[in-house]
Amino acid sequence: MSFINIFKTDATRRVALSAGHVVPDSSRCVQCGICTYNCPIGIDVRAHAWEGQAIKHSECLTCGECVARCPRGVLRFERTDLFTDGAK
Repeated sequence: MSFINIFKTDATRRVALSAGHVVPDSSRCVQCGICTYNCPIGIDVRAHAWEGQAIKHSECLTCGECVARCPRGVLRFERTDLFTDGAK
């Protein structure tokens, strides 16, 4: 394996994370607050989940802590074209 392939894999991984956002299933949320507690930026993920809104906060790192820590599986990543201009 060459160095180029290693860097390509890392770049692909970063693109995949930056091209998505966290989406809740509000019907399953019990407002425990574990997602908000584990957010390193301090985003109120619980409020977004309660309202059924995707977390499109400009400071969100898409680190996945809220998704991984949710005990009920309310949160998931969804791919989006948020960073593209739409012109093809």
